Amino acid sequence: MAVLDLNLPPANPLGDAATERLNVVGLTRGALRDALIERCAVEPKKARMRANQIWRWIYNFGLTDFEGMTDIGKPLRARLAEAFTIERPRIVDRQVSKDGTRKYLLGFGPGIEAEAVFIPDVGRAGALCVSSQVGCTLTCTFCHTGTQKLVRNLTAGEIVAQALAAKDDLGEWPSGKDDRTLSNIVFMGMGEPLYNLDNVRDAIEILSDGDGVSISRRRTTVSTSGVVPEMKRLGEETAAMLAISLHATYDDLRDELVPINKKYPIAELLDACRTYPGVGNSKRITFEYVMLKGVNDSDAEARDLVRLLKNIPAKINLIPFNPWPGAPYECSSWERIEAFADIVNRAGYASPIRTPRGRDILAACGQLKSASVKERASERRRRELAAASAG
Repeated sequence: MAVLDLNLPPANPLGDAATERLNVVGLTRGALRDALIERCAVEPKKARMRANQIWRWIYNFGLTDFEGMTDIGKPLRARLAEAFTIERPRIVDRQVSKDGTRKYLLGFGPGIEAEAVFIPDVGRAGALCVSSQVGCTLTCTFCHTGTQKLVRNLTAGEIVAQALAAKDDLGEWPSGKDDRTLSNIVFMGMGEPLYNLDNVRDAIEILSDGDGVSISRRRTTVSTSGVVPEMKRLGEETAAMLAISLHATYDDLRDELVPINKKYPIAELLDACRTYPGVGNSKRITFEYVMLKGVNDSDAEARDLVRLLKNIPAKINLIPFNPWPGAPYECSSWERIEAFADIVNRAGYASPIRTPRGRDILAACGQLKSASVKERASERRRRELAAASAG
Protein backbone atom coordinates (compact mmCIF):
# COMPACT_ATOMS: atom_id res chain seq x y z
CA MET A 1 0.00 0.00 0.00
CA ALA A 2 1.36 3.40 -0.96
CA VAL A 3 2.14 5.76 1.92
CA LEU A 4 1.46 9.49 1.54
CA ASP A 5 4.47 11.67 2.45
CA LEU A 6 2.93 14.74 4.06
CA ASN A 7 6.20 16.66 3.74
CA LEU A 8 6.30 16.63 -0.04
CA PRO A 9 4.57 19.36 -2.06
CA PRO A 10 2.84 18.30 -5.30
CA ALA A 11 5.13 17.56 -8.21
CA ASN A 12 6.00 20.59 -10.32
CA PRO A 13 3.94 20.32 -13.52
CA LEU A 14 6.30 22.61 -15.48
CA GLY A 15 9.09 20.24 -16.36
CA ASP A 16 11.71 17.69 -15.41
CA ALA A 17 12.79 17.81 -11.76
CA ALA A 18 16.46 17.88 -12.78
CA THR A 19 16.01 21.23 -14.57
CA GLU A 20 13.42 22.69 -12.21
CA ARG A 21 14.31 25.99 -10.59
CA LEU A 22 14.62 25.78 -6.81
CA ASN A 23 12.71 28.18 -4.61
CA VAL A 24 15.25 29.70 -2.22
CA VAL A 25 12.58 30.85 0.25
CA GLY A 26 12.71 28.38 3.11
CA LEU A 27 16.32 27.27 2.63
CA THR A 28 18.43 27.70 5.74
CA ARG A 29 21.68 29.62 5.34
CA GLY A 30 23.65 26.39 5.11
CA ALA A 31 21.30 24.89 2.53
CA LEU A 32 21.42 28.09 0.47
CA ARG A 33 25.22 28.07 0.51
CA ASP A 34 25.30 24.44 -0.63
CA ALA A 35 22.76 25.13 -3.38
CA LEU A 36 24.90 27.98 -4.73
CA ILE A 37 27.87 25.65 -5.00
CA GLU A 38 25.88 22.86 -6.62
CA ARG A 39 23.64 24.81 -9.00
CA CYS A 40 25.63 27.94 -9.85
CA ALA A 41 29.23 26.71 -9.53
CA VAL A 42 29.99 29.35 -6.91
CA GLU A 43 33.41 28.76 -5.39
CA PRO A 44 33.07 27.23 -1.90
CA LYS A 45 35.23 30.03 -0.44
CA LYS A 46 32.78 32.63 -1.78
CA ALA A 47 29.54 30.71 -1.34
CA ARG A 48 29.01 31.83 2.25
CA MET A 49 29.42 35.49 1.35
CA ARG A 50 27.06 35.16 -1.63
CA ALA A 51 24.48 33.35 0.49
CA ASN A 52 24.62 36.17 3.05
CA GLN A 53 24.09 38.77 0.32
CA ILE A 54 21.09 36.95 -1.14
CA TRP A 55 19.69 36.38 2.34
CA ARG A 56 19.66 40.10 3.16
CA TRP A 57 18.05 41.03 -0.15
CA ILE A 58 15.25 38.52 0.34
CA TYR A 59 14.56 38.79 4.06
CA ASN A 60 15.68 42.32 4.88
CA PHE A 61 14.64 44.16 1.72
CA GLY A 62 11.88 41.88 0.44
CA LEU A 63 13.18 41.43 -3.11
CA THR A 64 11.41 38.92 -5.33
CA ASP A 65 13.93 38.83 -8.18
CA PHE A 66 17.70 38.56 -8.49
CA GLU A 67 18.13 41.48 -10.89
CA GLY A 68 17.79 43.99 -8.06
CA MET A 69 20.67 42.47 -6.04
CA THR A 70 23.08 45.20 -7.07
CA ASP A 71 26.07 44.04 -5.00
CA ILE A 72 26.19 40.80 -7.02
CA GLY A 73 27.74 40.83 -10.49
CA LYS A 74 25.45 40.57 -13.50
CA PRO A 75 26.82 37.21 -14.75
CA LEU A 76 26.09 35.57 -11.39
CA ARG A 77 22.68 37.26 -11.18
CA ALA A 78 21.82 35.69 -14.54
CA ARG A 79 22.91 32.25 -13.31
CA LEU A 80 20.89 32.72 -10.14
CA ALA A 81 17.76 33.53 -12.14
CA GLU A 82 18.24 30.37 -14.22
CA ALA A 83 18.71 28.13 -11.18
CA PHE A 84 16.42 29.64 -8.54
CA THR A 85 13.15 31.42 -7.88
CA ILE A 86 12.04 33.69 -5.02
CA GLU A 87 8.41 32.71 -4.69
CA ARG A 88 5.47 34.23 -2.90
CA PRO A 89 2.17 32.38 -2.44
CA ARG A 90 -0.78 33.59 -4.46
CA ILE A 91 -3.21 35.64 -2.37
CA VAL A 92 -6.48 33.92 -3.23
CA ASP A 93 -8.50 36.14 -0.92
CA ARG A 94 -7.74 39.01 1.45
CA GLN A 95 -10.23 40.27 4.01
CA VAL A 96 -9.91 43.12 6.49
CA SER A 97 -11.98 43.13 9.67
CA LYS A 98 -13.57 46.24 11.13
CA ASP A 99 -11.04 45.92 13.97
CA GLY A 100 -8.06 45.97 11.56
CA THR A 101 -7.37 42.23 11.54
CA ARG A 102 -6.27 40.99 8.11
CA LYS A 103 -6.93 37.45 6.92
CA TYR A 104 -5.12 36.00 3.93
CA LEU A 105 -6.11 32.88 2.04
CA LEU A 106 -2.86 31.83 0.40
CA GLY A 107 -2.48 29.42 -2.50
CA PHE A 108 0.66 27.28 -2.68
CA GLY A 109 -0.40 25.09 -5.59
CA PRO A 110 -3.46 23.38 -7.05
CA GLY A 111 -5.82 22.64 -4.15
CA ILE A 112 -3.18 23.66 -1.59
CA GLU A 113 -4.50 26.62 0.40
CA ALA A 114 -3.97 27.81 3.97
CA GLU A 115 -4.93 30.86 5.96
CA ALA A 116 -2.75 33.33 7.86
CA VAL A 117 -4.03 36.18 10.02
CA PHE A 118 -2.35 39.44 10.98
CA ILE A 119 -3.65 40.85 14.27
CA PRO A 120 -2.64 44.44 15.10
CA ASP A 121 -1.81 45.60 18.62
CA VAL A 122 -0.80 42.14 19.85
CA GLY A 123 2.60 41.46 21.39
CA ARG A 124 5.06 44.28 20.90
CA ALA A 125 3.19 45.67 17.90
CA GLY A 126 1.29 43.06 15.87
CA ALA A 127 1.25 39.28 15.53
CA LEU A 128 0.99 37.05 12.49
CA CYS A 129 -0.83 33.77 13.10
CA VAL A 130 0.67 31.26 10.66
CA SER A 131 -0.44 27.81 9.55
CA SER A 132 1.82 24.76 9.60
CA GLN A 133 -0.42 22.31 7.72
CA VAL A 134 -3.22 22.37 5.16
CA GLY A 135 -6.09 21.04 7.24
CA CYS A 136 -5.59 19.13 10.48
CA THR A 137 -5.80 15.60 11.86
CA LEU A 138 -6.79 16.43 15.43
CA THR A 139 -10.56 17.01 15.07
CA CYS A 140 -10.86 19.21 18.17
CA THR A 141 -14.61 19.65 18.43
CA PHE A 142 -14.62 23.41 19.10
CA CYS A 143 -12.28 24.22 16.18
CA HIS A 144 -13.41 24.94 12.63
CA THR A 145 -10.05 23.83 11.19
CA GLY A 146 -10.60 20.44 12.77
CA THR A 147 -13.50 19.84 10.40
CA GLN A 148 -11.12 20.00 7.40
CA LYS A 149 -9.20 16.84 6.59
CA LEU A 150 -5.41 17.04 6.48
CA VAL A 151 -4.03 17.54 2.97
CA ARG A 152 -0.32 17.80 3.73
CA ASN A 153 2.34 19.54 5.77
CA LEU A 154 3.48 22.98 4.68
CA THR A 155 7.16 23.26 3.82
CA ALA A 156 9.48 25.61 5.71
CA GLY A 157 9.37 27.90 2.66
CA GLU A 158 5.58 27.94 2.65
CA ILE A 159 5.52 28.84 6.34
CA VAL A 160 8.11 31.61 5.89
CA ALA A 161 6.28 32.87 2.80
CA GLN A 162 3.21 33.60 4.92
CA ALA A 163 5.27 36.19 6.79
CA LEU A 164 6.74 37.59 3.56
CA ALA A 165 3.27 37.95 2.01
CA ALA A 166 2.02 39.74 5.12
CA LYS A 167 5.02 42.08 5.10
CA ASP A 168 4.34 42.82 1.42
CA ASP A 169 0.75 43.72 2.26
CA LEU A 170 1.76 45.80 5.28
CA GLY A 171 4.45 47.62 3.30
CA GLU A 172 7.03 46.64 5.90
CA TRP A 173 10.28 46.51 4.00
CA PRO A 174 13.08 46.77 4.90
CA SER A 175 12.81 44.57 7.98
CA GLY A 176 14.05 45.36 11.45
CA LYS A 177 12.53 48.80 11.79
CA ASP A 178 12.06 50.06 15.34
CA ASP A 179 8.51 51.08 14.50
CA ARG A 180 7.68 47.76 12.89
CA THR A 181 4.08 46.60 12.54
CA LEU A 182 4.80 42.86 12.55
CA SER A 183 6.68 41.97 15.73
CA ASN A 184 5.46 38.51 16.77
CA ILE A 185 4.85 35.13 15.12
CA VAL A 186 2.38 32.64 16.57
CA PHE A 187 1.96 29.11 15.22
CA MET A 188 -1.75 29.01 16.00
CA GLY A 189 -3.21 28.76 12.51
CA MET A 190 -4.20 25.64 10.62
CA GLY A 191 -2.63 22.35 11.66
CA GLU A 192 -0.64 20.88 14.56
CA PRO A 193 2.90 22.34 14.44
CA LEU A 194 4.52 19.45 16.29
CA TYR A 195 3.38 17.03 13.59
CA ASN A 196 5.50 19.11 11.18
CA LEU A 197 8.33 20.01 13.52
CA ASP A 198 11.26 19.84 11.10
CA ASN A 199 9.70 22.44 8.82
CA VAL A 200 8.49 24.55 11.75
CA ARG A 201 12.03 24.49 13.19
CA ASP A 202 13.61 25.63 9.91
CA ALA A 203 10.98 28.35 9.45
CA ILE A 204 11.69 29.71 12.94
CA GLU A 205 15.42 29.68 12.23
CA ILE A 206 14.87 31.77 9.10
CA LEU A 207 12.33 34.20 10.56
CA SER A 208 14.41 34.83 13.70
CA ASP A 209 17.64 35.55 11.83
CA GLY A 210 18.90 39.03 12.71
CA ASP A 211 19.92 39.82 9.14
CA GLY A 212 16.41 39.31 7.84
CA VAL A 213 12.85 39.34 9.16
CA SER A 214 14.41 39.36 12.64
CA ILE A 215 11.51 38.22 14.82
CA SER A 216 13.19 36.86 17.92
CA ARG A 217 12.52 33.39 19.27
CA ARG A 218 11.20 34.99 22.46
CA ARG A 219 8.52 36.64 20.30
CA THR A 220 7.71 33.37 18.55
CA THR A 221 5.11 31.09 20.13
CA VAL A 222 4.30 27.54 19.06
CA SER A 223 0.94 26.18 20.18
CA THR A 224 0.38 22.44 20.47
CA SER A 225 -2.63 20.37 21.41
CA GLY A 226 -0.27 18.09 23.29
CA VAL A 227 2.06 16.04 21.09
CA VAL A 228 4.08 15.09 24.16
CA PRO A 229 6.97 13.17 22.51
CA GLU A 230 7.95 16.21 20.40
CA MET A 231 7.74 18.91 23.09
CA LYS A 232 11.28 18.53 24.39
CA ARG A 233 12.71 18.65 20.86
CA LEU A 234 10.67 21.77 20.12
CA GLY A 235 12.31 23.53 23.07
CA GLU A 236 15.81 22.26 22.34
CA GLU A 237 15.77 22.99 18.60
CA THR A 238 13.79 26.24 18.45
CA ALA A 239 13.92 27.92 21.91
CA ALA A 240 10.42 29.15 21.04
CA MET A 241 7.80 30.05 23.59
CA LEU A 242 5.33 27.23 24.24
CA ALA A 243 1.55 27.40 24.35
CA ILE A 244 -0.65 24.46 25.31
CA SER A 245 -4.17 24.11 23.93
CA LEU A 246 -5.65 22.74 27.17
CA HIS A 247 -9.39 23.61 27.43
CA ALA A 248 -10.33 21.07 30.12
CA THR A 249 -9.23 20.07 33.60
CA TYR A 250 -10.08 16.35 33.55
CA ASP A 251 -9.44 13.63 31.01
CA ASP A 252 -13.01 12.61 30.14
CA LEU A 253 -13.88 16.12 28.97
CA ARG A 254 -10.54 16.74 27.27
CA ASP A 255 -10.90 13.40 25.46
CA GLU A 256 -14.02 14.90 23.89
CA LEU A 257 -12.76 18.42 23.21
CA VAL A 258 -9.16 17.55 22.23
CA PRO A 259 -9.12 13.89 21.15
CA ILE A 260 -5.32 13.62 21.18
CA ASN A 261 -5.74 13.55 24.96
CA LYS A 262 -6.72 9.87 24.64
CA LYS A 263 -3.13 9.23 23.56
CA TYR A 264 -1.37 11.76 25.78
CA PRO A 265 -3.55 12.44 28.85
CA ILE A 266 -3.38 15.56 30.99
CA ALA A 267 -0.93 14.21 33.60
CA GLU A 268 1.55 13.18 30.91
CA LEU A 269 1.15 16.51 29.12
CA LEU A 270 1.78 18.54 32.28
CA ASP A 271 4.85 16.45 33.15
CA ALA A 272 6.27 17.41 29.74
CA CYS A 273 5.49 21.06 30.49
CA ARG A 274 7.41 20.94 33.78
CA THR A 275 10.53 19.75 31.93
CA TYR A 276 10.17 21.96 28.84
CA PRO A 277 13.67 23.31 28.04
CA GLY A 278 14.21 26.77 29.52
CA VAL A 279 10.88 26.98 31.33
CA GLY A 280 10.94 29.42 34.24
CA ASN A 281 9.52 32.69 35.48
CA SER A 282 11.12 34.53 32.56
CA LYS A 283 9.83 31.94 30.09
CA ARG A 284 6.35 30.95 31.16
CA ILE A 285 4.18 28.46 29.34
CA THR A 286 0.88 29.82 28.07
CA PHE A 287 -2.15 27.61 28.65
CA GLU A 288 -5.04 28.33 26.28
CA TYR A 289 -8.51 27.70 27.62
CA VAL A 290 -11.52 28.27 25.37
CA MET A 291 -14.63 29.24 27.33
CA LEU A 292 -17.58 27.02 26.41
CA LYS A 293 -20.96 27.75 27.97
CA GLY A 294 -21.98 25.04 30.44
CA VAL A 295 -19.13 22.78 29.36
CA ASN A 296 -15.88 23.85 31.04
CA ASP A 297 -16.59 27.24 32.64
CA SER A 298 -17.65 26.52 36.23
CA ASP A 299 -16.00 27.88 39.38
CA ALA A 300 -15.01 24.32 40.28
CA GLU A 301 -13.14 23.94 37.00
CA ALA A 302 -11.34 27.24 37.58
CA ARG A 303 -10.12 25.91 40.93
CA ASP A 304 -9.15 22.59 39.30
CA LEU A 305 -7.15 24.51 36.69
CA VAL A 306 -5.19 26.30 39.39
CA ARG A 307 -4.50 22.97 41.11
CA LEU A 308 -3.33 21.31 37.89
CA LEU A 309 -0.83 24.05 37.06
CA LYS A 310 0.78 24.17 40.50
CA ASN A 311 4.58 24.56 40.23
CA ILE A 312 4.45 25.24 36.48
CA PRO A 313 5.55 28.79 35.52
CA ALA A 314 2.44 29.68 33.56
CA LYS A 315 -0.03 32.21 32.37
CA ILE A 316 -3.56 31.32 31.31
CA ASN A 317 -5.23 32.80 28.25
CA LEU A 318 -9.01 32.62 28.53
CA ILE A 319 -10.45 32.58 25.03
CA PRO A 320 -14.12 33.42 24.45
CA PHE A 321 -15.41 30.77 22.06
CA ASN A 322 -15.56 32.10 18.52
CA PRO A 323 -18.62 30.71 16.68
CA TRP A 324 -18.50 29.21 13.20
CA PRO A 325 -21.23 27.71 10.98
CA GLY A 326 -22.51 24.48 12.52
CA ALA A 327 -20.49 24.81 15.73
CA PRO A 328 -21.88 22.61 18.56
CA TYR A 329 -21.00 25.08 21.34
CA GLU A 330 -21.86 28.54 22.62
CA CYS A 331 -19.58 31.08 24.21
CA SER A 332 -19.74 31.52 27.98
CA SER A 333 -21.30 34.77 29.13
CA TRP A 334 -18.94 37.64 29.84
CA GLU A 335 -19.92 37.55 33.53
CA ARG A 336 -19.04 33.84 33.72
CA ILE A 337 -15.69 34.41 32.01
CA GLU A 338 -14.83 37.23 34.41
CA ALA A 339 -15.79 35.10 37.43
CA PHE A 340 -13.58 32.26 36.14
CA ALA A 341 -10.70 34.71 35.55
CA ASP A 342 -11.08 36.16 39.03
CA ILE A 343 -10.55 32.76 40.67
CA VAL A 344 -7.44 32.13 38.58
CA ASN A 345 -6.06 35.64 39.19
CA ARG A 346 -6.53 35.38 42.95
CA ALA A 347 -4.46 32.18 42.87
CA GLY A 348 -1.56 34.21 41.48
CA TYR A 349 -1.74 33.41 37.77
CA ALA A 350 -1.93 36.04 35.08
CA SER A 351 -5.22 35.30 33.36
CA PRO A 352 -5.95 37.74 30.55
CA ILE A 353 -9.22 37.38 28.66
CA ARG A 354 -8.37 37.39 24.97
CA THR A 355 -10.33 40.02 23.08
CA PRO A 356 -11.92 38.33 20.05
CA ARG A 357 -10.42 39.75 16.86
CA GLY A 358 -11.59 39.31 13.29
CA ARG A 359 -14.81 37.48 14.12
CA ASP A 360 -16.66 39.26 11.29
CA ILE A 361 -14.31 37.67 8.73
CA LEU A 362 -13.98 34.27 10.49
CA ALA A 363 -10.38 35.10 11.38
CA ALA A 364 -10.59 34.58 15.15
CA CYS A 365 -9.08 31.72 17.12
CA GLY A 366 -10.54 28.38 16.00
CA GLN A 367 -12.29 29.78 12.92
CA LEU A 368 -9.71 29.17 10.18
CA LYS A 369 -10.56 26.84 7.33
CA SER A 370 -9.24 27.10 3.79
CA ALA A 371 -11.56 27.95 0.92
CA SER A 372 -10.77 24.72 -0.91
CA VAL A 373 -13.50 23.17 1.24
CA LYS A 374 -15.85 26.11 1.71
CA GLU A 375 -17.63 28.64 -0.39
CA ARG A 376 -15.35 31.01 -2.26
CA ALA A 377 -15.52 34.65 -1.24
CA SER A 378 -16.19 35.70 -4.83
CA GLU A 379 -19.08 33.23 -5.10
CA ARG A 380 -20.47 34.44 -1.80
CA ARG A 381 -20.35 38.06 -2.92
CA ARG A 382 -22.09 37.22 -6.22
CA ARG A 383 -24.82 35.37 -4.35
CA GLU A 384 -25.33 38.24 -1.93
CA LEU A 385 -25.50 40.78 -4.79
CA ALA A 386 -28.00 38.61 -6.64
CA ALA A 387 -30.15 38.32 -3.52
CA ALA A 388 -30.03 42.07 -3.00
CA SER A 389 -31.06 42.72 -6.60
CA ALA A 390 -33.94 40.25 -6.34
CA GLY A 391 -35.14 42.02 -3.19
